[in-house]
Amino acid sequence: MSRLEIASPKRARLVIEELYKDLERRIESSPPGLCPVDMARAFLELCHAQTCGKCTPCRIGLGQLNQLIRDVLDGNAAMETLEIMEQTALSIMESADCAIGYEAANMVYKGLIGYRDDYVEHIQNGRCTCAYSQPVPCVSLCPAHVDIPGYIALVSEGRYGDAIRLIRKDNPFPTTCGFICEHPCEARCRRNMMDDSVNIRGLKRVAADFAGEVDPPERAPSTGKRVAILGGGPGGLSAAYYLQLMGHQAVIYEMLPKLGGMLRYGIPNYRLPKDRLDQDIQAVLKTGVEVRHGLKIGRDITIQQLREEYDAVLITIGASTDKKLGLEVEDAEGVLSAVQFLRDVGSSKIMDLTGKEVAVIGGGNVSMDAVRTAKRLGAKKVSIVYRRRTADMTALPDEIEGAVAEGIELQTLKAPASLDIDDKNQIRGIYVTPQMVSSIKGGRAGIRPTGEPDVYIPCDILVIAIGQNIETRHFEEAGIPVERGKIVTRNTGAFEHMPGVFAGGDCASGPASVIKAIAAAKVVAANIDEYLGFHHQISCDVEIPEANLRDRTPCSRVNLTEREACERVRDFDGVENCMTEQEAKQEASRCLRCDHFGYGIFKGGREKIW
Repeated sequence: MSRLEIASPKRARLVIEELYKDLERRIESSPPGLCPVDMARAFLELCHAQTCGKCTPCRIGLGQLNQLIRDVLDGNAAMETLEIMEQTALSIMESADCAIGYEAANMVYKGLIGYRDDYVEHIQNGRCTCAYSQPVPCVSLCPAHVDIPGYIALVSEGRYGDAIRLIRKDNPFPTTCGFICEHPCEARCRRNMMDDSVNIRGLKRVAADFAGEVDPPERAPSTGKRVAILGGGPGGLSAAYYLQLMGHQAVIYEMLPKLGGMLRYGIPNYRLPKDRLDQDIQAVLKTGVEVRHGLKIGRDITIQQLREEYDAVLITIGASTDKKLGLEVEDAEGVLSAVQFLRDVGSSKIMDLTGKEVAVIGGGNVSMDAVRTAKRLGAKKVSIVYRRRTADMTALPDEIEGAVAEGIELQTLKAPASLDIDDKNQIRGIYVTPQMVSSIKGGRAGIRPTGEPDVYIPCDILVIAIGQNIETRHFEEAGIPVERGKIVTRNTGAFEHMPGVFAGGDCASGPASVIKAIAAAKVVAANIDEYLGFHHQISCDVEIPEANLRDRTPCSRVNLTEREACERVRDFDGVENCMTEQEAKQEASRCLRCDHFGYGIFKGGREKIW
């Protein structure tokens, strides 16, 4: 007599859902070297299968577009085919009844514009221009091209010292990166096809924790050449390390009392304990690097003087100045830049925030560092004020989750409008304009005011963390090209009309990650070596364990645990706990050894020297 039934999922639907999850994992782990034309074909066929088939543009047009791409891949196309494809895609975009057909055609159209050279190469020469010289996705996506499968295999066998030696071939900061690297290498880990990516950063941390002190390799014979390096951050120290190994004498000029740059003065101790940072720096200094503290370029020394005194000059000053909001009375008491706030804490100039309300404007990693630091300094209430959504924050998800767990309030979709200052020129609050999401621009949701009245957020301290700049005035005066706040170099790090002067890292690329600064240092060190008339090569004689043939069964990823939030907010001790040796061996065993199997077996898979 029942009229309705409680619906339960059919077995077929459950299987289909599982297939979609498998497909998502495969798309997520697609290596960066796949042929873009073939990738467009695969996605187009998937989109075609998902259309309802009601309208002709989707039902017929997408099928025709798919056949045209197949003609290109099979060598049956001419240059005129590209024009036909372009017109077909535009026609579908303009006439499809729904967004599914439009987006499918738009994807092909964007490819015809964005990687047209690949289509032309297929048509004219019957081959793909896709440079798949590095078949290991994790290594391809690591800016410094660290031999990740190699050191994971060494960790698996308990050879932690050898793992550190192998990492240092491409990255002289293994301990530091074990704590704070943004691990882009994990994004396309092929283990994603099975379950989840390997915890690559966690295994680097294991190697650093268990290896103890590992001396750097022997230097090459001295060349008699001297190189001045401006800035003792990760970029400058990395370049100095490799130049020393090549036999050149590197001299670092650092304006602050200690080396490390933003690693020391920008990243709080709870994320990167400074005694662990010092381990990496000491290994660099053991190579014989000279350091001169307290000298600032443009004030105590000039580029011209350095060019006369040294055989080459490298600029790696980073991005250590702040950006402004552009609001009135921004110089009021209690309004601080995140750069200066974190630098003071890193210099042991501790500000007592007990009982105070702190607001931090920004949604990046620096903002997270600022709010979590303020909490540890005793602030009663700490808020992040961000004009976009939480999903749009550029901070790492783990950092956002960590901040929320420590009691930080997220005030999103609120754009700063004006500051409230008392008669003593002291900040007491900020007015923010409510925002709502709008159209997507460049893959990111735009925002616009909702029209509601401004909201008042009281605060005793306002920290601005909306980005960083570099000090460019002296370099512009010295004739070094600067555009939009960045030093402009060739992709080799050199300057067109200034031989012997090089630049790299954040000052040339804009604020980026530690591993990108290290990667730039590798490039510039090699090119300085060539400029000086040499061709030294950096290598490592560590023997990599052979890949075993046992089956890889699905296995969960081991994540690093953290101290309890209620405990860790009371001090600046490290937040993350390292894996146990048993956990590390299990996690290392999840690596599929792409350097040996698959493409790796016949495409090389390993760069032994650079």
